Amino acid sequence: MTYMDPRIRRHLAHWLGQWPATADLSVIGSARRQQPGWDGAIHPLIGVRAVQGTVLSVPPDRLDAVRRLADAAPGRKDLLAELPDAVGQPGRTVYTGVFRWSTRPAPLEDAGNWVDCSDPVVPEWLRVFGHQVLIAADPDTGGYLAGVGLKRHNQYGYELAVGTEPPARGRGLARRLVAQAARRVLDEGAVPTYQHASDNFASARVADAAGFPDRGWTSLGIG
Repeated sequence: MTYMDPRIRRHLAHWLGQWPATADLSVIGSARRQQPGWDGAIHPLIGVRAVQGTVLSVPPDRLDAVRRLADAAPGRKDLLAELPDAVGQPGRTVYTGVFRWSTRPAPLEDAGNWVDCSDPVVPEWLRVFGHQVLIAADPDTGGYLAGVGLKRHNQYGYELAVGTEPPARGRGLARRLVAQAARRVLDEGAVPTYQHASDNFASARVADAAGFPDRGWTSLGIG
């Protein structure tokens, strides 16, 4: 089995209910799927697919239904299409994305400062992360240019979300902020993760440059 850093093992085992997968598809019932996530919302299905297999985390009362579906589905696309009904979310869809993590962020120069999410310079999209957020501000006007928020999934893993204002793009701010935020997460004893859509090439370039390699892992969730 390929070596896996214990920090990502610990995070995913707590977040999903088991890690790594013990089969091509391991369907796990976890009470965490019935509890509010980082944003206060219930996330009834979360999965991560790695080389060893996929762990799919669902509410305990939906475990049997999802396992029956997984056993009967003729292919992965059929499984994904039927999963929302199986977890009690009819009419919704399953999204997939690229799942990355890092224990060695790129040694890029810091680009911002940590401020409270209630600071007037913080845009609305960043306020939802609570706590402190990382902000790059214009040195002349003090206006917001780019920022990173942390999705605190558990004490072992924080997911980074980054955004840059259109006029400030192309300066390398996003990659520097992501690397800077990742270093802080690691200093706090957690592992930083990063997710993006497979066709979001700009986000992929940021992740690569910040030291979050594409290991071929995939994330799954209800959209």
